Amino acid sequence: MKILFCDSYNHTDTLVVLNIKEKKNINPLKSFPNILKNLNLTGSHNEKSTLVNIDGFSKIHILGAGKLQKKQSLRNIGGKIYDISKNDKSIQVSVAGLSKQDIAQIAYGLILGSYSFTKYKTVKNESAKLDKVSFVGENSSEAKKCFDNLNCIAQGVFLARDLVNEPANVLTPEKFVETAKGLSKLGVKVKILNEDELKKLGMNALLAVGQGSANKSYVAIMEYMGAKESENPFVFVGKGVTFDAGGISLKPSGGMEDMKFDMGGASAVIGAMKAISLRKAKANVIGVLGLVENMPDGLAQRPGDVVASMSGQTIEVINTDAEGRMVLADCLTYVQKKYKPRSIIDLATLTGAMMVALGQEYAGVFGNNDELKQNIIKAGDSEVEGLWPMPMSKAYNKEINSNIADMKNTGSKWGGACTAAAFLGRFINDGTSWAHLDIAGMAWEYKGKPTTPKGGVGFGVRTLDRLVWDWERSVK
Repeated sequence: MKILFCDSYNHTDTLVVLNIKEKKNINPLKSFPNILKNLNLTGSHNEKSTLVNIDGFSKIHILGAGKLQKKQSLRNIGGKIYDISKNDKSIQVSVAGLSKQDIAQIAYGLILGSYSFTKYKTVKNESAKLDKVSFVGENSSEAKKCFDNLNCIAQGVFLARDLVNEPANVLTPEKFVETAKGLSKLGVKVKILNEDELKKLGMNALLAVGQGSANKSYVAIMEYMGAKESENPFVFVGKGVTFDAGGISLKPSGGMEDMKFDMGGASAVIGAMKAISLRKAKANVIGVLGLVENMPDGLAQRPGDVVASMSGQTIEVINTDAEGRMVLADCLTYVQKKYKPRSIIDLATLTGAMMVALGQEYAGVFGNNDELKQNIIKAGDSEVEGLWPMPMSKAYNKEINSNIADMKNTGSKWGGACTAAAFLGRFINDGTSWAHLDIAGMAWEYKGKPTTPKGGVGFGVRTLDRLVWDWERSVK
């Protein structure tokens, strides 16, 4: 879709006018004929009307915008603009009186709301044909630069959504690797570790998860160096279980089809790497993906097995469906040995217990550094991605002690998200700043929202990018 920013109207295109419920004198309705002003519209959200053959325009959509107070309300307006005008080939949006930042946010919401995944539909929806949007108003041309940066982030979000929406018979670990290699065109250095290399490194916890699958396991490393070499990098680690059947501890069949999105953490990391490289961030950022498939067969790991991780610590496997933490454990060890991270942030659709605790409103934030956790939550708030601080304590850590190994891969039936975080914490070296984001409830949208259609959300891309952006501004 082409997004333009203009100073004047073109009467050949459909017009969208926002009816803003605002004390300030910025309501675009006042710029048009009395027939618009006399419709007795309140300007509340979800109010909409369509008129034809008015003031030379063949069609005018009037959309109630409510009060323009927060980023998400602006973005939601953009998503609603797309929804009411997607059957028009080209539209103009009247943004008279709005600031350049507000215009950019509305355009950003429109782009996010326009996303669809129709790759496997043999009969396409021909009615959705909108391919050009022009924002018209006195600050429109100045809004372009603001929007260009936001559009880079949107492209990262779209990549993450595409990956989450792909079926697991298509998006195998090997196919994910090919996608990671594609970032090399954007100046990202990509290295792939295959199973032989992973064995040499001792990444047996990760390999144990994938040993029951016909698809091979990999680790993908993406390096973006936009700052001085002396600057320690941010390191993002993503759980990339491209399908999670649970292994020998087989999941129930109901809802198992959703387990294609168990690579939501890896999709967020690769999406963030794309956004960061597209906008040419002045920071050093490393993205690491642990890519496996968790399947049951005669070679699959068993409950009761003991596995030696890359760190040297041993793990008693109690439940083969608690696999993501084992993938992350080796990846966390690897990045600490390979790099000197400014901080490490891992993202994973790790536990159903996280959804029980926070539903689909927030992801949980665990970690060993209060400042890092607060910076992540602040970044999430800025980008309207809900994150909530969660506890870590010795009590949770004690729950994963094993009688025959250094630790178990699960605790008791209570506090599952917290014991999973405690497990990961055992692989973090003293003095290393680390946070764990359990995004289990946030990777998939079941109902659909103005800026997030049903399916893959791309949750985490915007937060990670914003965290880097905030740091860039702090060191200027």
